[in-house]
Amino acid sequence: MNRLFAEHALLPAGFAERVLLSWDTAGALTAVQSGAECPPDVPRAGGLVVPGLPNLHSHAFQRAFAGLTEYRAIAQDSFWSWRDLMYRFAGAITPDDLEAIATQLYIEMLRAGFTSVCEFHYVHHDPAGRPYADRAEMSLRLVAAARRAGIGLTMLPVLYQTSGFGAKPPREDQKRFLNGVDGLLRIVEAVRANGVRTGVAPHSLRAVPPEALAELLAGLDAIDASAPVHIHIAEQMQEVRDSLAHTGARPLQWLLDHAPVDTRWCLVHATHLDDVEREGAAHRGAVIGLCPTTEANLGDGLFDLPAWQGAWGIGSDSHASVDAAEELRWLEYGQRLARQQRNVMVAEDLWRCAVAGGAQAAGRNVAGLEAGQQADWVVLADAMFEGLTPAQQLATHLFASHRRDAVAQVWVAGRCVVDNGRHAEAEAAERGFLAARARLLEALR
Repeated sequence: MNRLFAEHALLPAGFAERVLLSWDTAGALTAVQSGAECPPDVPRAGGLVVPGLPNLHSHAFQRAFAGLTEYRAIAQDSFWSWRDLMYRFAGAITPDDLEAIATQLYIEMLRAGFTSVCEFHYVHHDPAGRPYADRAEMSLRLVAAARRAGIGLTMLPVLYQTSGFGAKPPREDQKRFLNGVDGLLRIVEAVRANGVRTGVAPHSLRAVPPEALAELLAGLDAIDASAPVHIHIAEQMQEVRDSLAHTGARPLQWLLDHAPVDTRWCLVHATHLDDVEREGAAHRGAVIGLCPTTEANLGDGLFDLPAWQGAWGIGSDSHASVDAAEELRWLEYGQRLARQQRNVMVAEDLWRCAVAGGAQAAGRNVAGLEAGQQADWVVLADAMFEGLTPAQQLATHLFASHRRDAVAQVWVAGRCVVDNGRHAEAEAAERGFLAARARLLEALR
């Protein structure tokens, strides 16, 4: 049995004092005791202990061009012009590139306070659009990257078939993404065979026709009826307008009417909802996947958080930023700007909601510091915390810190993977990332 003592820790019910954490050799918490005395042979945490945050939405390869699209390509840049540039990178990336980029990214996530990630992965085939000899090659490279970094993983192979509503034919630059339902489910089974929590991601209603969506869900249920299902939904107003034109319904309303949306489902972005859609999704128990820095970077709009009465979590999506605290800060600041008021949600509630919603989306036992959950946590320590209460320390980390300086240690499944802010693989991973990005930039000249 392994144990750690914390003077203060954030538990599901709130902050607690003198907390003794115990976990087994499989990395699962067996006991979380507050008001405890520290046994003489048990190490003490060097700061405030908070549960690790799940990152519920990631496109790992996009980290390679973060910062490279910040110029005006057309008279009025938008998500859609950004997507054209993104497709150029997607068309050139190799399996080695993907593994190198993802390894660097996952280490960045850990150092920023994320302890697990849901990888929404759609670059399946070679640049000509042909399946690799192992159809799951690209997915398994992401698995390898996560294991090297030491981050928890939920793999979500993406079904992508069309370029728009009404079964619009795919574009030439989407050929690496395309799969039939059977082919996609073969990838799911291959990843599961490697011991990884796996679900599926119908990319969006514009990319997956209704018949294929029904077939995919039936096939997934035959493999694992508890597996998570993630989908992009109502991110952009153009998507809402196109859905109304082709189906007569808004995107989320159509999905609620035609799919068995429930607690397994993560509705990614869901930026543009009406009251009926919000009520219906909350009633079904779905979790909303919010990606504040990407949604800001792409000009998506603001999710109405106070109007949502259900679970939610956060992701870093395109990885314009990789910082758990920054995602929560942007989420709260967006609400403040929209409402012209302060403290729409306080730091403690932001963190706990993001942990609970992220765990639901991941389909893994990563819901916080309690028995039966995985032993994932972050130790926050900073000289600027001196004299502050635990609540003030967390608020300082979210709203007044120098980025991620306070992330002293990160533990995943009871193993310390970041110590004193350092990861053992960081330097080698950075070299691999830079080499991969240089190759990609040369290929795109």
